[in-house]
Amino acid sequence: MELADFRRKIISELTPIAGSADEARAMERILLEEVLLMTPAQAFARPEFEVPDFIEARYAHILERLRGGEPLQYLLGHARFYGMTLRVTPAVLIPRPETEQLVDLIMDRFGSRADLRVLDLGTGSGCIALALARSLKFARVTGVDVSEAALEVARANAAEQGLDVRFIQGDILDLQAIPGEWDVIVSNPPYVLRSEAAGMERHVLDHEPEGALFVPDDDPMRFYQPAIDYWQSHHSAGGMLFFEINPLCARLFTGADIERDFYGKERFAIYG
Repeated sequence: MELADFRRKIISELTPIAGSADEARAMERILLEEVLLMTPAQAFARPEFEVPDFIEARYAHILERLRGGEPLQYLLGHARFYGMTLRVTPAVLIPRPETEQLVDLIMDRFGSRADLRVLDLGTGSGCIALALARSLKFARVTGVDVSEAALEVARANAAEQGLDVRFIQGDILDLQAIPGEWDVIVSNPPYVLRSEAAGMERHVLDHEPEGALFVPDDDPMRFYQPAIDYWQSHHSAGGMLFFEINPLCARLFTGADIERDFYGKERFAIYG
């Protein structure tokens, strides 16, 4: 099968799984790099390339697992975030593009400064902590998570990226146990309301860690308020607090600057 036909086949078969042609194309680009070891530009330049049978067979195996509900990133064992390829397992959430915007907001305000003390609460795979350690000048970055399994993933990612980030076990609900004064505190904690589960994709509900996703409908600030309280007593002069938030709950972040994501949703709250 020629590559042009193979690509059309992939998008056609992935669209029902992904839910839209745009999402299918995004998955197709990942598969091109993973299965064919080609960038989209290389694939575009070689439409008549004859795809080997073993490549078609590997794709068929991946497709079967995708139809069974496995997220592509867990299936491959890695995800792209802020220019890095990071390890992901079912112990951590798959990094989202919106969260890259959270890093951008921090870089916009602190990118020219050096020797910052940065705390990432609910670090998961370590994606935010590692992106900031990679992008800020001589930053001292600490990532905190309650899950030891998540911290193992984060530490492995730090080692693979060659980045010096300290990862420690801790609970957002008990932050006073973490000493220090911080220039930047950032968090993308669980924020999906339990009532939203009915409208979510099965591959998210069945495979991504529930504890990293949901909060009770009657307590949407469960992880935010302790972080706000901690920041108020542990920030440096000029220090700031950055959150990724649920757009449905943006009105609860009184006193914060609210920023929209690239979909136009109120996705980020900034204090300081």
